[in-house]
Amino acid sequence: MSETPANTPASNEETAAVVAPQAGPVSQWLQQQGFEHEVLDPDHVGIEQIGVDAAVLPIIAAALKSNGFDYLQCHGGYDEGPGERLVCFYHLLAMAEQLEAMASDPAAQLREVRLKVFLSREGTPVLPSIYGLFRGADWQERETFDMYGIQFEGHPHPKRLLMPEDWKGWPLRKDYVQPDFYEMQDAY
Repeated sequence: MSETPANTPASNEETAAVVAPQAGPVSQWLQQQGFEHEVLDPDHVGIEQIGVDAAVLPIIAAALKSNGFDYLQCHGGYDEGPGERLVCFYHLLAMAEQLEAMASDPAAQLREVRLKVFLSREGTPVLPSIYGLFRGADWQERETFDMYGIQFEGHPHPKRLLMPEDWKGWPLRKDYVQPDFYEMQDAY
C-alpha cells in the first residue's frame, strides 16, 4: 500500500501575493487618453479584456473606433449566477487596419479587444446603446434584451427578437423559472 503524500503548506509569500492583471496595449492607450477603466485578465486565447462603467461605454467605444477598432464582431451577455451580476460584452476588431496590413504581410496580427460592462440584476439593468457607432449592434442588443432583460437606452427598435412580445421573464438568466404553460396568440 502506498502512502499518501503529506500536504506541505504553501509559503506565506505564495498565498499572500495576489497578482494584478497586466495592462495590455489597448488598456495602456486608454490610460494615456485619460479614460478610466478596469484591467481584466485576458481570456483563454489571450484577447485583452477591459471592464468599463455603463455610463462611459459609448465614449470608450467611440474612442476605440477612432483608434482603429472599426468592427463590432460580437456583442452578447451572460449571467454570472443567481444573485450575481449580469455582464454585457463587446468584441471589437481593427478590421480595416488588418486588411491593409495583410496586403504587405500575410502573417500580420489582428488587433482585438473585448469590453465588459458589469450590471446589477436588481431592478432593470440599463446600458446606453452603441447602435449609433456600430449598426451591427441592432439585433445583438435586441437579443441580449430578449434573453437577459438588459435594456439599451437609445436603441431604435427596443423590442423582443426571439421570444413572443408578451413573454414574461428573461430565459437565459440563471434564476429564470420556466412557465408551466404558454398559450401562443394567433398572429392574425
